[in-house]
Parts: sequence; C-alpha cells; structure tokens
Amino acid sequence: MSHLINRAGALPDTWILFDGDASKLPEQADVLLPLDEWRERAQAWKARSGRLGVVLQPSDDPLALAEDLSSLSLIAVSFPKFTDGRGYSIARLLRERLGWAGELRAVGDVLRDQLFLMARCGFSSFALRSDQNPLAALAGFKAFSVRYQACTEEPSPLFRRRRLALAA
Repeated sequence: MSHLINRAGALPDTWILFDGDASKLPEQADVLLPLDEWRERAQAWKARSGRLGVVLQPSDDPLALAEDLSSLSLIAVSFPKFTDGRGYSIARLLRERLGWAGELRAVGDVLRDQLFLMARCGFSSFALRSDQNPLAALAGFKAFSVRYQACTEEPSPLFRRRRLALAA
C-alpha cells in the first residue's frame, strides 16, 4: 500500500482505481480511470455523481485531455520505474501548456529522492512506493535551498531573480 503525501504532510486517499467493472463502484465514489477508459466512455462517467480522475501512463499523450480538463478533479501520472522520466515531461505539459491547475499526482515507483524535482515540475501530491517512510520523505521537499532553473512553480531562473532584486 502506498502512502499519499503532499508538501504539508500525509493525506487520506479517497480515490478508487477503476479495475474494469463499474458495477462494483459506489455511485458517489471518486474514480481514477485509465486514459483509454476515459476516451471510450467519458460521457457515461460524467453522468456519475462522484469525482473523476485520469491516470496517464508514460506513453500516453497528455494533450488528449485538453478538451476534458474541466471534467476532471485529479490527473495521476504513473512512474512504472523510478528511472522513467517521461512523467516529468507530462507534468510540465499539463501545467504549462494546458494550464492544468488541479491536483496532479505522481503514482507508482515514487521515491523520496524524486519529490523535490517532481514538485518543481508541477506535481502536488505523491503516492509513495510502499517501502518509503512518508515522514522521512517530507524532508525531500527541502533538499535544496537554492534553485537555479525556471520551473512551473518559479518561472524565472536564478540569474533573473537576482538581477531583479539588485534593480529594486
């Protein structure tokens, strides 16, 4: 079982991952759907009363959700292996190109050492791998005191921020 956290601490996870049988789901459940299921049956899912989310795999195109973002409460991005970095690019595309402002969750092989960069790419919640200590993982958000590059949470690189500070 994974541990769900954000920068503030541990979170309860109310989302149910769709397993292929909608009849097992409570009507008001918060359901997390694979992208293919969403594409095939979006209208039927929208008729339900619970919140909806989509799980993107590394090979999925996040631009496929461009027209549906207002119908979603959560987008989860899967990291099947911690060495697979495509999820970082998906997060940046969702935040910067598509303007996704909702919850963006990293799921799968998510480790403490990745949290700082994941947050800088736009992730807001993290389903840690089951062997990760959530309290120790929270320290991962403070791993670095200075950030040089621009990112979703800080669009100006350090040299610009310093130049603006000197000019003020």
